[in-house]
Amino acid sequence: MRLSIARPRIRALLLACALPCLVPQSKAAETLERGNGPEPSTLDAHRCQEIACANVLRDLYEGLVAEDAHGDLIPGLAERWQRSEDGLEWTFHLREGARWSDGQTIDAAQVAASFRRAFEPATAAPLAPLLHAIENAAEVQAGRAPPGALGVAAVNARTLRIRLHEPVDLLPRLTLPIAFPLRIDAVEAHGSGHTQPGRLIGNGAYVLEAWRPQSMITLARNPHFHTPAAIERVRFHVTEDAASELKRYAAGDLHITETVPPGRLDRLRARFGDELRISPYLGVFFLGLNIERAPLDSRPLREALNLSIDRQLLVRAVTGMGEAPAYTLVPPGVRGHSPVEPEWARWTPEQRLERARAAYAEAGYSNENPARLSLRYNTSTVHRRVALAVAAMWREQLGVITELRNEEWKVFVANRRQRRVTEVFRGGWIADYDDAGSFLDLFASGSPLNWSGFADAGYERLLSEARAASDPHARARLRGEAEARLLEAFPIVPLYFYTSKHLVSPRLRGFEPNPLDRHPSRFLHFAE
Repeated sequence: MRLSIARPRIRALLLACALPCLVPQSKAAETLERGNGPEPSTLDAHRCQEIACANVLRDLYEGLVAEDAHGDLIPGLAERWQRSEDGLEWTFHLREGARWSDGQTIDAAQVAASFRRAFEPATAAPLAPLLHAIENAAEVQAGRAPPGALGVAAVNARTLRIRLHEPVDLLPRLTLPIAFPLRIDAVEAHGSGHTQPGRLIGNGAYVLEAWRPQSMITLARNPHFHTPAAIERVRFHVTEDAASELKRYAAGDLHITETVPPGRLDRLRARFGDELRISPYLGVFFLGLNIERAPLDSRPLREALNLSIDRQLLVRAVTGMGEAPAYTLVPPGVRGHSPVEPEWARWTPEQRLERARAAYAEAGYSNENPARLSLRYNTSTVHRRVALAVAAMWREQLGVITELRNEEWKVFVANRRQRRVTEVFRGGWIADYDDAGSFLDLFASGSPLNWSGFADAGYERLLSEARAASDPHARARLRGEAEARLLEAFPIVPLYFYTSKHLVSPRLRGFEPNPLDRHPSRFLHFAE
């Protein structure tokens, strides 16, 4: 084996070690108030599929590998690791003295059991495909192999071995909630209730103290975590409405907002100055089209919907917070990927509109016979504004009649996943890790996140060849071809690439910009 020992950034280690000593007791005892968007759908790490639950889970758990405040990989539950020469076997050495939040010692067999649970068919983990590179993972999840066949095993109490069937970069994937270690005895004892206060046993910097649905989740510092957090208590508030969240921040009720209202950049800068933090973000906002049902099984109609939207106007007048127009799925800046925009993205607005109207007519629609669509979105100020703007553009440019349907998050997620009632729906994706596969794999035919129902053998072949390619240039070329093939089918309407947008109290320290916009509470502290 070729030794590849993790070398954490000295800055991160010094910060983590120093914070508890540097922060006065009065500051450490203060509660951190965080806006967190919609109500989390779950606190079961293996079933989490959205940012709202992932934000909380990163405080409650620590995977084998973690991220520091800057988004760089650092040791987590594992203090070091090795990779074999062929890249197919990883060996992780757990921290000496690592403990669960109830004080019990963590051993490698428990971690292996958690991985097996993540892939059991009954768990129905939506993001498990992100770890299908693990040997037999896809077969276990599909019920074609027993959980014991999974390529994860304890070598001894402090050593875990993971075998892959293809040499992917495993470490970034291990920072995701799907890879967090759950205490299986607690899960089995309490069933779905294992996520409740007093029952959830984690290994992160905080423990679950209280959960008031549609209000807030309260966490308390975990005394058994290897590096005690500086702030004693954290509250994650449900803040679905950005305007209301802004008012709460201005009143001093929040230290961090999840976002800011759209279209107010100049006013927010004038009012809050450096408290407004805007940074590049590896994410894309799109509208999904359910191509399994009429009328969106018509490619010409999907093409017309794509080409009739003025994305420049959308980001300038509707979102207005530095977003860039999107004509592709994968954002610019993703490591090792060069998005290839479709030819029509380089046309003039007049040329795009001419082609959109021709495609609309090809689909059999006209002013006398307009297409009628429903557009579903989950509760959010920006989602509503975008939906209104898009519906207006479709009506003005094509004559499409769009019914807007606002849904509570859990209802929206269920409808989007089941694909029985959806036509057009609010989509979007934030990279789970800095790699084009994090976006392109969404539309694999077997992906539970393929909300559009897209299926194409050529696309599958290109993704498979890209995963098997050892040469990064060949991998990038294959993924570029796959993305072009996806966009040619129009199963989505890319609208814009995200920026991360937060208001952060000037009293708070340690909130650092990073491309995945992840800010674990353990790296934050209050200034004196």
